[in-house]
Amino acid sequence: MTKWTTALLALAGILLVAGCSSGNNERAEKDASASEIDGFWQGAIEVPGQPIPFSIEFTEDEGFLSIPLQGVKNYPLSTVKFDLPEVAFDANLQGQRLVFEGAIESEKITGQMTQQNQKFPFTLERGEKEPDADPEKIIETAVEGGTMQALEEIPETDGPHPVAILIAGSGPTDKDGNSLTLAGKNNSLKMLAEQLKAEGIAVIRYDKRGVGNNTALAKAESDLRFDNYAEDAAAWIRFAKEDERFTDVTVIGHSEGALVGLVAANQESADSYVSLAGVGRTADELLKEQLSTLPAAQVEEAQAILDQLARGETVDDVSVELQQVFRPSVQPYLRSWMAYDPVEQIEQLNAETLIIGGTRDLQVPITDAELLNEAKPGSELLIVEDMNHVLKSVPDDEEANLAAYADPKLPLADGLVARIVEFLKN
Repeated sequence: MTKWTTALLALAGILLVAGCSSGNNERAEKDASASEIDGFWQGAIEVPGQPIPFSIEFTEDEGFLSIPLQGVKNYPLSTVKFDLPEVAFDANLQGQRLVFEGAIESEKITGQMTQQNQKFPFTLERGEKEPDADPEKIIETAVEGGTMQALEEIPETDGPHPVAILIAGSGPTDKDGNSLTLAGKNNSLKMLAEQLKAEGIAVIRYDKRGVGNNTALAKAESDLRFDNYAEDAAAWIRFAKEDERFTDVTVIGHSEGALVGLVAANQESADSYVSLAGVGRTADELLKEQLSTLPAAQVEEAQAILDQLARGETVDDVSVELQQVFRPSVQPYLRSWMAYDPVEQIEQLNAETLIIGGTRDLQVPITDAELLNEAKPGSELLIVEDMNHVLKSVPDDEEANLAAYADPKLPLADGLVARIVEFLKN
């Protein structure tokens, strides 16, 4: 994954048709031992420019399809057929048929998915299905457009407790810190929440609108604004302030979520604030850097587009190569994001502040943390050696760094949690 690829995570389009309507189930046809196919499988459909993670759960006589990026969860397959090693299954989503044909070998299914005469390779490997959240941990608050869910972690010790609100990063990133555009999970925010809970700090973490449990709050891409995310975060700050189980309220934002949380912390006067891999520049400056590895002609075009968007103007003429990043429907969101300067926001913040960066971060260099620290007198700065963007310790090797984005067994970087706990308990 190059910087160009990471820049696409928040902005990527998708070719599949989303749909969660009910479908007709036919009893699965089985021609071989069920034990060789039954179970949970996960992988990706290799759509050009943006693989689409998906999973299948095969049971004794049926199968269920999930495409998180589309909000499709446990959708019943129409048919399942296999004559090992050959495997075939299909589903009808909003009148469109997705046909998967492949073969199983060494605990892996590879083949092609066909939709409307277009064929895309896919790969599935055996995995472990995430257990459903404990319903007793689910909380709700009112936001624009309806009700938003979150998951709370409450320490076993007697309260009230300080509480941290975790805000995920850019694109379709969930409350666990996993991007729905990537196969595999890192579980960085889930791990952080669990470790903070073990240290006596309560945690609230939530899927952003349009993702996971809050898919129903999705807006049309052309209607989405950065302010929507900030307002959602502000709603959770208000929730925490009004809850007698909690004392001091801290906002912990990761990546783009650091700016979302910073804006919300200013709006609702949070007690303290932690920036995890937060950017110290406006979005147009960040994207110019991340897109700088493109061919020269595209770099020149991208910079001109970003300058125009930063002035609040739309761009009608976008090359095919840059449509995925600057398609018309995403331009309003980009303009609204660019309107917020992290330095100006942190200068206004009236809260204890900890700013954290990692020396192995491929997406946000430590100079951004230093910019924020310089702009906020009295703030504390922590640079974690060998920490990458998903908060894991990695060697000076790009392949190993990127592998950490899909390794839930890799622990959080040494010293990260201990320093956050120390900051929150002071």
